[in-house]
Amino acid sequence: MLKDLSKKALYASGLLGLYHRIRNADTLTVVMFHRILPPDDPRFASCDPDYTLTTEVFGQCLAFFGRHYSVVSEAEVLASRAEGRALPRNALLVTFDDGWSDNADHALPVMRKFGFPGLLFVVSDVIGTRQPFVQEAIVAAWRRGALTVAGLSAAIDAIAGSPAPRAAAGEESIDALRVEIARLEALDAAGFAAVASLLGDVLDDGLRHMVDVDDLRRLQSGNIALGLHGKTHARMTRVDDLEAELGGARQALEARLGSDLPAARSMSFPHGAHDAAIARRARDAGYELVFTSRRLLNPVGDRLGWLLGRTGFETDTVVDATGRFRPDLLALELFRCARGRLGD
Repeated sequence: MLKDLSKKALYASGLLGLYHRIRNADTLTVVMFHRILPPDDPRFASCDPDYTLTTEVFGQCLAFFGRHYSVVSEAEVLASRAEGRALPRNALLVTFDDGWSDNADHALPVMRKFGFPGLLFVVSDVIGTRQPFVQEAIVAAWRRGALTVAGLSAAIDAIAGSPAPRAAAGEESIDALRVEIARLEALDAAGFAAVASLLGDVLDDGLRHMVDVDDLRRLQSGNIALGLHGKTHARMTRVDDLEAELGGARQALEARLGSDLPAARSMSFPHGAHDAAIARRARDAGYELVFTSRRLLNPVGDRLGWLLGRTGFETDTVVDATGRFRPDLLALELFRCARGRLGD
């Protein structure tokens, strides 16, 4: 309790904010969100809690950003990189990954309320689909009682046997489920698809989770720029056709939205998976800004780098046990991040 009170007192004193204003003045902080849902949305009950914020907490995060940062757009970051234009002190860019339809339904109105720009990284093949990625659909099916950990384990065993590690027999918890999902992700593409086929309709909740073209146009009109997050959401360290995930994703997005709109100039790596060679391939494919999931603040200096770190966080890192938003926890999460340049 004393430790908790000291965090609150440190933030309330203004010393933590002063530390941030000085230490991080010449950096770009990039924050990463996924799903934004209110509890009364039917998708909320079965969403993955590790990657979902309520609209209330999301709004409180944005208010925090407004107090401590200068929120910038993708266009400003691109201009800083290409033309040497100075970013404001304590710059921050808000990004969203994957292409969830709730970003248009619920995140966009909150962003508009604050007048903040943002950047959405969309998986091109999910545009216009209803159901989420298999991993997220598995979590949703488990949370609504349509799938058990044992059932998922049996489906994986039917295709690939029983390699370690695996969840303890009979354990029904989100942690046990994630162990089995990791087993699924370790399969090759054919094995992964075969397990998904075995699970069949149990993964379909009948709701629409992913963006369509109208959603993307609404986001663009609301000052949310569009970047790419791969073509299929596969880990780029494991794909057979890397070009399809890079240049192919851009072509697919242009085909959906029309060639009269600007081509996507930024991308982020699905699951954060990349290496130096893949990052260079992304740059060679024409992406001017490439975003990782490395928890780093990006020094601006004379010129911002092209390969950038991002900071993501879940609900339990910004709220207490009662569900109350804690700006002191968010400040400690963001203000003390390491600083580092990933690309020239």
